[in-house]
Order: sequence, then structure tokens, then C-alpha cells
Amino acid sequence: MSHTLHPLRRQRLQRSTLAVPASNPGMVEKAAESEADVVFLDLEDAVAPPEKEQARKNAVQLLNDIDWRGKGKTVSVRINGLDTHYMYRDVVDLLEQAGEKVDTLLVPKVGVTGDLYMVDAMINQISAAKGLKNNVCIEVLIETALGMANVEDIARFAALSCPRVEVLHFGVADYAASMRARTTNIGGLNPDYPGDQWHASITRMVIACRAYGLRACDGPFGDFSDPEGYMAGARRAAALGCEGKWAIHPSQIKLANEVFSPPPAEVEKARNIIAALREAEAQGRGAASLDGKMIDAASEKMANNVLVIAEAIAAKAGAAQAA
Repeated sequence: MSHTLHPLRRQRLQRSTLAVPASNPGMVEKAAESEADVVFLDLEDAVAPPEKEQARKNAVQLLNDIDWRGKGKTVSVRINGLDTHYMYRDVVDLLEQAGEKVDTLLVPKVGVTGDLYMVDAMINQISAAKGLKNNVCIEVLIETALGMANVEDIARFAALSCPRVEVLHFGVADYAASMRARTTNIGGLNPDYPGDQWHASITRMVIACRAYGLRACDGPFGDFSDPEGYMAGARRAAALGCEGKWAIHPSQIKLANEVFSPPPAEVEKARNIIAALREAEAQGRGAASLDGKMIDAASEKMANNVLVIAEAIAAKAGAAQAA
């Protein structure tokens, strides 16, 4: 193991991230009652330019009026891109008028480390000026060729210089457009490609995340009438190390929660691995045998990964019952 380590910055349950346009308050209110782990109010792609200012006002009101934390939700806002004149007012109005209700800001189309520096500096200044007691975190959308080309630098910068950053998302729709990739459905597979054309890109982003202590999340799947396609994409992302996936329709929430929740048998196996290794340790052995297979320190790390998620899911369920 290298002497240089970047432990996971923040564990947050994010199996499902529901996207909802802030231009539609009714949809946002329904999203707050959903089973999604995270809800982001969208000020960017889902909002037409003539509606941007009203959507921002809606977001401020909805952040203040809805008891997001009481409903067990992480609430985020996707601001507009740094290449637009909407972005600065998004950050200023949201944080000045509803800053203590914001868990994270989702920054789209991050291409270079300077993009994060700008948003981080704005949050720092507004938080100091308004005396915000909560730590507003940053979520990063990698959805351009430039962002993917710089994804290692972005993750490294986050680890060393931008402690608000906690997760990178793969934004497949804009990424496909940026790459001029031929697609038949947002996040779906092109039958002309022998395999998964998003595999290399998601893998690269996940590696950058795990090297620098950040979480990784997969983005949207456009055809919400195709649950099998959605689940297949979610399973591929989970296999590569993503902890969750976006839902662009309420019907996708349950699918994401199912795929990214370890099944009971897997949780039980993880507990058995830990118990077997503790027993072996007491006998002076570093490895053990379980169900006819060798297990060791690496097995314990994988088991702990499963148990952390299982415990977070159980804690959320317990909090919901108590409420």
C-alpha cells in the first residue's frame, strides 16, 4: 500500500438521485415524498432560458418550505454552467436566501480545476458573509470531453484543495454530444458497438474518484419506459464501482435503490467474512477459509464496503419509521 492515501471524504447514501426541474414546484413537492436518497432541483438543462429566473426563485422557496432533512432526503441544486450568465446569481441567491437548507450544489460541465475553484470560492465567501453553519458541499458533473480528459486532475484538485467536493457524476447525455458519439437512447447501448461504449469513460472516472477519496455516481437513462435497460445499465455501473444512478422519472427510483442495495445474502456473507477473519486473527492467522474459499485482508475490505452501505440503508429506514 502506498504511503499516500486519500480516505473516503464523506459517506453519503446515494443509490438514487432524482432529477426534478425547479420550474415545476408540483413535481418538486412529489419528489420530496419519494423514496429517492437524493433529490436535485434542476436550474440547468431541464429549464428553458425564459424560465431560469423563476425557477431560481422557486428553488429558494421550495428549499425553505419543505422539510427535506425531516423527510430523509439529501437536497441538491444543479446550478447553471460557468459559461452562462445565470450561474453566479444561482449561487448567490440560493446561498444567501436558503443556504442553510442546501446540502450540495451540483456543478455541470466541469472541464478544468478552475471551475471548481470559482464555485468553491463563491461558497466560501457567501457562507462567511451569511454565517452559514452547515457545510455546503459540491457535486461534480463530468459530461464533456474536456472534463473527462482532465478527470484525474479534477479529482486530485478536489482532494488537495477543495474539501467541499464529495462525488463525481457521469453525465452521459452531454458527454455523448461532446464526443459526437452515435447513440440511440441517453445512457443506452448502440447496437453497432460490440459491448458497452460507456465502459471506458465510467471506469476512468471511478478510478479517479477512488484514488482521491471521492464517491462515483452514474447519470441518466433516458428511456423510462424500459426498466430492463435501466437496470442493466445500473448493474454495469455498480460492477465498475459506482454507488448510485440518476432517476429522471419516479419509476426509476425503485430500480436504482434495488440495484445499489446489497441483497440480504450478500450482507450476511460479509458479516460471516468478518467473523471468520476475527477468529483466524485470534489464532494468529492472517487468512481463513469460508465456504471452501480463501479469504484475507482484501476480503475484509470488500466485506466492509458492503456493510457500510447496508448500515446506511438500515439507518435511513429506522429514521423513517421513527418519523
